[in-house]
Amino acid sequence: MPNGRYSLHDPHDGTPLGSERFSCAPGPAGWRYVSKSFTPDGDQLGTVDLTLDSRARPLRLELRSGGWQVRGGAVDGVAWVRTDPADPTGPAASEGHDHAHGFAGDSPAFLIATARLLRLAEGGSARVRLVGFGGQALAPRTFDQGWTLQSVEQHATDGGPLLVERYQVADLETGEQREVHLTGDVLLAAPGIELEELDSPPNPWPSWE
Repeated sequence: MPNGRYSLHDPHDGTPLGSERFSCAPGPAGWRYVSKSFTPDGDQLGTVDLTLDSRARPLRLELRSGGWQVRGGAVDGVAWVRTDPADPTGPAASEGHDHAHGFAGDSPAFLIATARLLRLAEGGSARVRLVGFGGQALAPRTFDQGWTLQSVEQHATDGGPLLVERYQVADLETGEQREVHLTGDVLLAAPGIELEELDSPPNPWPSWE
């Protein structure tokens, strides 16, 4: 079960935004990622608990940040409930549903989840519709992305060879593009995200079929 730390910074000017400590592992029927994010001063910002099923669909999602909680999962697309965790049935509670493929957010977990959901072959491309929850308010936003797996390269390491996948990811509304590097179930780098610590090698992405 890899445990590690990502550093988070503004992708445009490099301003430090904090860090995310995580662990992830495959199980009998899916994959789970749990993390806590922190400010540069060490104060806790939020938590992520994401479980994918054997087809990399979001079986269960729980986010907490800024006094808000989101719980969701795959239900004829995706469904979620956004609440005040201190008063989950109070007036601030709201439900949502969209015929999207998955969720997105500030955590590296969502880039891993989307890449594994698409299962692209090298050179392949796909369009995906996502519901994102960002910032302290965890307000939902639905958007489309275009993903292309540009290359798969083998890199030698002390623990053996790693297959590193390089994706081009485009926001189809704004046209903004970014490059994402993955290996197994760990994100190596993306704009605003750097893998700083990893205490064991990434897990190869499991095949349950």
